Amino acid sequence: MKRENTTSSLNQNILSRPAHALPYAVVIEETKANADDGLRRSEAHIRLDRYGRNDLGDGDGVQPFKILLRQIVNSMTMILVLAMAVSFGIQSWIEGGVITAVICLNVSVGFINEFNAEKTMDSLRSLSSPTALVVREGKSISIPTVELVPGDLLELKTGDTVPADIRITECANFETDEALLTGESLPVRKNAEAVFEDATGPGDRLNIAYSSSTVTKGRAAGIVFATGMSTEIGSIAAALRQKGSTRRPVKRKPDGSAKPHRYAQAWGLTFSDAIGRFLGVNVGTPLQQKLSRLAMLLFGVAIICAIIVLAANGFSNQQEVIIYAVATGLSMIPASLIVVLTITMAAGTKRMVERNVIVRNLKSLEALGAVTDICSDKTGTLTQGKMIAKKAWIPAKGTYTVGTTNEPFNPSEGDLYLNPLPPGGTANIDEKSELVQATDQLQDNKPLVAYLNVASLANLANVHHSSDGWHARGDPTEVAIQVFASRFDWNRSKWMSKENPVWKQLIEFPFDSDVKKMSVLLEESATHEQFVFTKGAVERILESCTSVYLEGNQQSSAITEDFKRHALANMDALASTGLRVLALASRKWDNIYDEKQDIDREDIERDLTFRGLIGLYDPPRLESAGAVAQCHQAGVNVHMLTGDHPGTATAIAKEVGILPRSMDSLSKSTAHAMIMTARDFDALSDAEIDSLPTLPLVVARCAPSTKVRMIEALHRRKAFAAMTGDGVNDSPSLKRADVGISMGLSGSDVAKDASDIVLTDDNFASILNAICEGRRIFDNIQKFILHLLGQNIAQACILLIGLVFKDAGGTSVFPIAPVEIMWIIMITSSLPDMGLGFEAASPDVLRRPPVSLKRGVFSPEILLDMLVYGLWIAALCLAAFTLVLYAWGNGELGSNCNESLYNDLGEPICDTVFRARATTFACLTWFSLFLAWEMMDLRRSFFRLHPDSPTPWTQWMKDIWRNQFLFWSIVAGFVTIFPTVYIPVLNRAVFKHIGITWEWAIVLVTTVAFFLGVEAWKWAKRVYFRHAGKECSPQDSAVSGDDESHI
Repeated sequence: MKRENTTSSLNQNILSRPAHALPYAVVIEETKANADDGLRRSEAHIRLDRYGRNDLGDGDGVQPFKILLRQIVNSMTMILVLAMAVSFGIQSWIEGGVITAVICLNVSVGFINEFNAEKTMDSLRSLSSPTALVVREGKSISIPTVELVPGDLLELKTGDTVPADIRITECANFETDEALLTGESLPVRKNAEAVFEDATGPGDRLNIAYSSSTVTKGRAAGIVFATGMSTEIGSIAAALRQKGSTRRPVKRKPDGSAKPHRYAQAWGLTFSDAIGRFLGVNVGTPLQQKLSRLAMLLFGVAIICAIIVLAANGFSNQQEVIIYAVATGLSMIPASLIVVLTITMAAGTKRMVERNVIVRNLKSLEALGAVTDICSDKTGTLTQGKMIAKKAWIPAKGTYTVGTTNEPFNPSEGDLYLNPLPPGGTANIDEKSELVQATDQLQDNKPLVAYLNVASLANLANVHHSSDGWHARGDPTEVAIQVFASRFDWNRSKWMSKENPVWKQLIEFPFDSDVKKMSVLLEESATHEQFVFTKGAVERILESCTSVYLEGNQQSSAITEDFKRHALANMDALASTGLRVLALASRKWDNIYDEKQDIDREDIERDLTFRGLIGLYDPPRLESAGAVAQCHQAGVNVHMLTGDHPGTATAIAKEVGILPRSMDSLSKSTAHAMIMTARDFDALSDAEIDSLPTLPLVVARCAPSTKVRMIEALHRRKAFAAMTGDGVNDSPSLKRADVGISMGLSGSDVAKDASDIVLTDDNFASILNAICEGRRIFDNIQKFILHLLGQNIAQACILLIGLVFKDAGGTSVFPIAPVEIMWIIMITSSLPDMGLGFEAASPDVLRRPPVSLKRGVFSPEILLDMLVYGLWIAALCLAAFTLVLYAWGNGELGSNCNESLYNDLGEPICDTVFRARATTFACLTWFSLFLAWEMMDLRRSFFRLHPDSPTPWTQWMKDIWRNQFLFWSIVAGFVTIFPTVYIPVLNRAVFKHIGITWEWAIVLVTTVAFFLGVEAWKWAKRVYFRHAGKECSPQDSAVSGDDESHI
């Protein structure tokens, strides 16, 4: 019986036979694909609905039950459950019921918010998943792999993960690693022309690239014929879904045996890991772990506070004493801390997506605000990546110049000029240029033909005309060169059409950032002669050339040192105008190519004939100069690490502001250190690099290893570095950097996997957006931590100092009742803290130095603020309690006032205590709520958050309305004080207070005092930092000691 084909059910529906058994032309026809322009977007949407998403269905997605379980089974909730059990155990039903309500509300609010946060993160994970480069409507676009559909035209390059099963239509040196699917340890070389029998096994289908395999060499294009569960990998998807074990392995001897104590050790470590996960101290980001440890510390403080309460009352077992102790302990527990942090970070990642930044690693959110140096590529990041060939120098002919054009892909746009002089021959060669017709130049012009052969054929870009105009896909550099060749009607597709091609490609050596060259070996169909065509960096090409055709010579001449200097001078002339310069070369290949044997690249790329130079203009992005200036203002240094010529790099660096325009005013050593080539930089020892007055701001002809050395040099200078990268070879530097940044449009999947964040638009300005968001998140975390812990200190101080108020029986009288404490924790913590997490960035967020992760969110300023605000709130609340009790009351503390308003005879002997308690409750509630508004800026006055506002007297109203979540959280807490004070029975029996009248005057006066005290403290801080030479920004005090001298 024949083996059933496993390619896919989709394949059976779309194709008449398995894809590997059909020529690619038939696959294109049967899938109704377009080999030039790809699918239309509308058709792709229809197919996505018909065939479903391209995934294996192994994503767990958002799991509500697990989220609910996390809300219940965690250390903070367990502490509340313990308090509830104590309350019910001593038959304090009201307090136990209130704690139960607090638990239910905490769990509910936490579940709803974390569920929404998880949904947000789940959607962001899909954005950060591998992307695929497809051709749709004639344009190469990057889309999430889940959106691939059968019939899509897909392009693959080294480092990519194949996103679906494709029938290869075109490939060059293309090899994939299929070990995951077939178990084959060696990469498999593919062949687009081959056709196999239906029953051929997966490992022998050399014309198919399988989903989840990795491209190890070369590049290819192909048609998707199976997606999702219909791919080959879909048939073994269940095996891929196995979860990693959380058990610690047993350490064994080489023979596999292990002693009993090794088993005990593994069990002990597994148990400690489980406890750590439960407490949250070994899961999540470093900040989440730090805050979980803080919560444990506060739990210890809470126990000490409870013991103090019991000791002050002679360790009495009276119900009210035990409840007082429980309330004092709970006042120190930040129950909502971790939930608020999670929600803040989820909201931050969502906002980053809106600013073209995808966060792959939550740790980077904490790190972005600390970045001191950015190492950026030039092409496509600082520049537009839309190149136009402006100059072409052919030694035997002269210099061609392309006039202004608004259509970079249209070879018929823009005039063509020819000047017999080389680019460096005179100050203004354009004065002697004459207008020429491109096609006329081909007559009896062998140097130009040889030049165009290299430009067109050592080139993977596709430039073609469709009904709606000219389209191009491929690398921007190659597109520009291909458009130039197309001006002479020398388009690659003309010579390498799939039917009866004039040239047939045999092998390709892709561009390598180490050798800085790209070469192809082609065979001319008519003569069967084989030729090598090479392009690359000018210096590297000249090293590989031995001959050149000069003007007036029919025979080639040997390349001399004088000619090399002449060529380099012409390169410098082009580069000094901001052009990216490449050299072109070729030669006849006299050996016989055998595809079964590997060819040494060095054998191919030697003894070449120099054909000329081409200068490409890639204009800087309009926003790059402003973004670089803002980076400098924010204390962030920008370094350009590029593969371009030093002249080109220097011109662009000056244009965008990386280099100062007045380089002449700098010392010679500093100016030399600012601009270096990779060869010069790599030749220095670590000690010599460290002795440089400054690390280079521009490194030209940069190799991947140079990027790693730059990161290491920055780390030795205590810098916190971000590095951009897009290629496979960039992975080491992306991993080594504190924040690795990959390119979403041009980056390989390997680079994306190694990075922390992905730029969806490849734009340098988006890096600045990420830093701004990172600082905003850091600021907001500081704000809600200060608000939360400041409240905890205030509540604990009120309860502990309140122990001095003793009734006739010697029992401490609560200044604020346990249920009131629970209510304040419930109302004034979670929602206002979440609102602070949503605060917009402060106006000066990019006008201050980077934050210091060494100190983190708990800077000395934050710790001092916490203490000051907590003590000030406690002092005002105790003052209010004392005034009502002694100044305008009878000073009687009664008996059993912690339990009831009345004595055994029904007399309201605790009336004064209950009124004083209600007053203190109102004060503490309002202060805790208004403190959240004061935390909107840690130094600026709440009433002057925007000093330059045209409406200074009403600006604060606009500021509080801007963050509506925070506004309504505070309004809700403000309003709910009234029913708790005035509803009969509820106030007296549950909250242990009664309605107040004239006491509201005390509440209002102390509220004014609260604002005056907080504003006075902020004013004092502003004066101090101003005298210390620091700007008005909350993070300045967080800068490390090494940086404080610069503030």
